[in-house]
Amino acid sequence: MKIGFDAKRAFRNFTGLGNYSRFVMDIMTRFHPENDYAAYSPSAPSGRAAAFMAAHPHIQDVYPEGLWKKFRSLWRTFGITGRLEDDGISIYHGLSNELPLNIRKARNVKSVVTMHDVIYLKLPESYPFFDRIIFNYKYGRACRNADAIIAVSECTKRDVVKHYNIPPEKVTVVYQGCDSIFREAVSDEAKESVRQRYNLPEKFILSVGTIEQRKNALTALKALKNLPQDVSLVLVGKRTKYADCLDEYASVNGLTGRLRYIHNAAFSDLPAIYHLASVFVYPSRYEGFGIPILEALCCGIPVVAATGSCLEEAGGPDSVYLNPDDAEGFAGRISAIMSDPDYAGRMSDSGRHYSENFTCERLSADLQKLYESLLKK
Repeated sequence: MKIGFDAKRAFRNFTGLGNYSRFVMDIMTRFHPENDYAAYSPSAPSGRAAAFMAAHPHIQDVYPEGLWKKFRSLWRTFGITGRLEDDGISIYHGLSNELPLNIRKARNVKSVVTMHDVIYLKLPESYPFFDRIIFNYKYGRACRNADAIIAVSECTKRDVVKHYNIPPEKVTVVYQGCDSIFREAVSDEAKESVRQRYNLPEKFILSVGTIEQRKNALTALKALKNLPQDVSLVLVGKRTKYADCLDEYASVNGLTGRLRYIHNAAFSDLPAIYHLASVFVYPSRYEGFGIPILEALCCGIPVVAATGSCLEEAGGPDSVYLNPDDAEGFAGRISAIMSDPDYAGRMSDSGRHYSENFTCERLSADLQKLYESLLKK
């Protein structure tokens, strides 16, 4: 097979959608080198993205040519289809909810789109009005035009089927994974170096992800109020205006000194930060999957997360799940874990075991199976 990937997010985005795009491209080239691969993007990669491509020389990179150079966004939306035909692509995979609007006109090219979530429909207040309109149109059309849809969780599959009236048999769940760096051991020296570099407290609970309203870090902060004074909350992620609400709550409730932010953590330091934490908390109101939970499990950190979306799928049966507004419940379960090393150890062991369901080799096999099934239709 010759598989084409929509690489725009892989080259420009270094959070969720970009991480997923690079993850898929990486595991497919590593575990299924029998295929040919091409990455289609409106512009060439630079910086970290260029380094990624240099490490994956078997992926051909494709950009607009001729007049399309002046209309790069339109090329990704319309012009790319003819190029897929010329390049002999068997399967084109839209890795971030999108496909070219005219993808069905591509002769002898099967199409797959990965749907990550429908947050713009479930929590519309999280997006500007016109963004919601655009997302709903583009993503809905991609679902209808695709020969197959990948959902990153059973929760996302249910949402796609419901909101876009898609036959369930058209949607296959292929879970996300996380970088193998989180499965590697971290030395005591490395952990201490990271602790000093980021001025981390001795005891802390951790949450990772953009610091925005949907992620609901306020519940974790309210839980902190009911935890011992020597416990802090560390939030790792991009700051938004929502952080101002957290600062105000911390100030009013005497928690300012126990709330820490890390906005620009080096990716290579993240495993050590996880390892230094006592408990990982994720009170998010809605997620498509919840990769930080999987990262925590791989690092052996007990997880307390929210009900209401897909987090039980990411965290498995031995993590703890509570109503996202139950701050007292979060505090109680965090306290139980931190005060009982045996309990924490059992959660650590079972979490690591559950994380084996999301290995790179297994997920690449699921993708390969789906690709092969499309060519048989």
